[in-house]
Order: sequence, then structure tokens, then C-alpha cells
Amino acid sequence: MATGSDAELPVIAVVGPTGSGKSDLGVELALALQGEVINADSMQFYRGMDIGTAKISESERRGVPHHLLDILDVAEEASVSRFQAECRQIIADIHGRGKRAIVVGGSGLYVRAALDVLEFPGTDPALRRRLEKELVAVGLTGMQARLRAVDPVSAGRLGDARRVVRALEVHELTGRPFSSFMPSREYFQPAVQIGLDVPRDVLHQRLATRVHAMVDAGLLDEVRALDARGLRRGKTASRALGYAQFLRVLDGASDVDAAAEETIVATRQFARRQLTWFRADPRINWLPWDDRQLVARAAKLC
Repeated sequence: MATGSDAELPVIAVVGPTGSGKSDLGVELALALQGEVINADSMQFYRGMDIGTAKISESERRGVPHHLLDILDVAEEASVSRFQAECRQIIADIHGRGKRAIVVGGSGLYVRAALDVLEFPGTDPALRRRLEKELVAVGLTGMQARLRAVDPVSAGRLGDARRVVRALEVHELTGRPFSSFMPSREYFQPAVQIGLDVPRDVLHQRLATRVHAMVDAGLLDEVRALDARGLRRGKTASRALGYAQFLRVLDGASDVDAAAEETIVATRQFARRQLTWFRADPRINWLPWDDRQLVARAAKLC
């Protein structure tokens, strides 16, 4: 347990794959430690994306304040640099009131942005538009070749067009390779990370059960309502697990059962990527998700 002034209290982060119980543990820790939760799940920023993101309900929050939920419309693009600034301001406010800040989420880069020394280069809309036009002209392979000439590290790591364009934009703006902005494992301020460890077979079954429950709870109707509010225009929200698959149902290109199975497969793949990301961080304290003493053991680390 931390000692000393409020400024020395470590930020608590609850991380792990989707479906591992992070939201529930965040609430339990907040109740045990007089804390407040800060959302670090990029898809839970969006108003109305409730069922498909398993967003914690008001009743499930049990009176614990939750920050950075429902802050964007679905047509808006999420920004990790904006999140970093807002999250750190909220952390300072929570600690300044003598409470504990508990960051909860499985979006790895957002968690790192909250906790680690991490610099974000700016953007230039005109430059971005020019690069996107060049992408259309020369294709992804041509843009990757350009990136390889100035930033081979990023070229070897990035495979999708949006990120390749971003890497080229950063290089033109700053004269530095995009890879030079990658975070080191250095906390911005004291922090404790708690990871929830779920056996793969158990997690796979939990994710399948959860997707079917989302369908029964009205996921298709939620997607239909969000489509009317501009979901397809949202570069971030439209790619969310479940939402992309069920938009195809609205288009007549799929049916509910097929969309559910596609969502289960995509969610399991996403969980695997999350685990790869988080397992690479040796600072995370992993605890069994179903430990009967989970809250007490997690609180002891904080």
C-alpha cells in the first residue's frame, strides 16, 4: 500500500483481455480503496455503443464515479493524444481529492498513454489528405516502400494503410521516424498494473456466451440506431467488434447467426492480440480472474 502524500499514490490500472472481468474488478477496487474509475476502452468512449461494448451500466457501477465514458458521438474519431491529456487531468483531480485513480480497459495503447512517458506527434490535415490521395495512386505497397526508405522499423511493423499513412505523415512533419515515438516502459508517475489471467478455453467460452447475450439483448437494434446517427462515417466506431459485422446484416449481406459467429471469431482474435500486448509488459501483476480472494490480493498490490 502506498504511503506519503496524495501525490505519491500510484495510479492503479486493471488490464487484460476482453471478457476477463476488468470492469467488475475496477468497481470492487474503487469500493475497497475509495477510488474512481477512468475508462481506457476506446470503444466505450462512444455514446450509444452500450450492448456491443459490454459497457458497465449505472447499476453495475454501484455508485462509483466513472470517467471518460460516453464522451464521443459515433461519427467522431477517437484520439489517443486527447485521451492522454484528459486522463492525466482526471488522475490529478482524483488524487487531489484524496481518492484513488483506477484506469480500467483493454485498449493497450490507451493504457500506455495513461501510464507511461509517451509523446504524441501532431497532425496536419492537409498533409494527411495529400498522403491519402497518394495512397490511392500508388497503393499500399508503394506507400510501404516509401516508409521503408525512411523508417524501416515502422515499415516492418505496420501493415494497414491508415497506419502507414500516419507514419509517413509523422516523418514529414517532424523529420523523425514514427518508430522513435514508441513508448518506453517508463511510468509517467507511480503506477501499479493488475492483469486478469483467464485460461484460453474458459475465455473462449465466455466470449461466445457474451456475444450471444449481446444479440439477445438487442445488438442489431443498437447498430441500426447508431447507423442512423452516422456510425458508418466514424473511422473508429465503425470498426468496432460486432458493429462492423452487424452493419452487414442491415445491408442484407449477412444474417444474424452468421454475424454472431463472425463476431465471436473476431473477438477471440482480438483477445489474443490483447494478451500478446499485455504479456510483453513485465510490470503487470497477473492474478487469476476467478480467485476468491481476487479483490483483497489486488488491493494489497495497490
